Amino acid sequence: MMRRFTESQRFSWLSYRSATRWCLTLAIALCSTRAFAAPDANVIDSVQQRVVKIYGAGGIANLYSYGTGFLVSPEGHIVTVWSHVLDGDVVTVVLNDGRRFYGKLLNAEPKLDLAVVKIEATDLPYFDLDRSATAGPGARVLGFSNMFKVAAGDEPVSVVHGVVTAVTQLTARRGRFEVPYSGPVYVVDAVTNNSGAAGGVLTNYDGQLLGMLGRELLNTDSNTWINYVMPIAELAPTINAIRTGDFSAIENRPEETNPQRYAALDFGIVLVPDVIYRTPAYIDSVRPESQAAEAGLQSDDLIVFLNNQLVPSIRVLEENLGRLQAEDDVQLVVRRGNQLVSVLMRAPRKEDASP
Repeated sequence: MMRRFTESQRFSWLSYRSATRWCLTLAIALCSTRAFAAPDANVIDSVQQRVVKIYGAGGIANLYSYGTGFLVSPEGHIVTVWSHVLDGDVVTVVLNDGRRFYGKLLNAEPKLDLAVVKIEATDLPYFDLDRSATAGPGARVLGFSNMFKVAAGDEPVSVVHGVVTAVTQLTARRGRFEVPYSGPVYVVDAVTNNSGAAGGVLTNYDGQLLGMLGRELLNTDSNTWINYVMPIAELAPTINAIRTGDFSAIENRPEETNPQRYAALDFGIVLVPDVIYRTPAYIDSVRPESQAAEAGLQSDDLIVFLNNQLVPSIRVLEENLGRLQAEDDVQLVVRRGNQLVSVLMRAPRKEDASP
């Protein structure tokens, strides 16, 4: 038998159902608010104190002259990316409070895009690498960096909110060339890898260090820009080795000494005499009818990049040329006056050599 409601009973039932629905909606909203709550302002301020702005080489054509780093000791050890910004005897480091110091490169690991700079200071806030954290997909994170040189003095560095979308192996390239690192990275749903952002940090909402922001790269598979972060666990052993003086850069390791498969002269490039430890890679002359001549290289050109890797000296240029395989193309970026010129040459094969 079907039960009939009176008008007052029907009104009470509808009121009860509406009230229940409203309570459920409120509960969901409260849960969502808690789940997506903004990080504590004190956490953001604490992290910003440990991030620094770096100014160095660049400033012409498309080479920006600024970057980001983060303190890993109270004595002024700073971690950043290995880039053209460090191509000089010293760089300028600006702390969160606006103080400026001259920083000197201690050492670098190009295969990790990692460098450590030292400033003469004490009692600085820093990230303890032994107390870093890890994160998985779905973790809400914060990216801190001096992207686009927004901060120049005591202004805080920029902060972006994001989510870790994946933890995967890096497959990326700069221009036509694959990057040497293919280890694990965090892929972040936020635009973290902007100009000048490389060397910044990714943290969780508690301010714990997760990793270092990488440079602007294209995903090899999709040909799209990728926002990625190098996990601090991958970098910490090298950072500590550089700090303690126990690190040997890859080009100096015994198993790779004197590879010399090719040299600059194989392309028709005659470099200036290598008289000091870091003699810049200036071209003294170019042999007629050589690949270098056909590519348009000229005397007094300064070789800045080889296959998108920084060339700080003649020694580094020759060692990196020596590791090329026969099928590798050679892309050089040279500075000619106030311009940057890119040239592409084919690595000479043994059968091309003159008898």
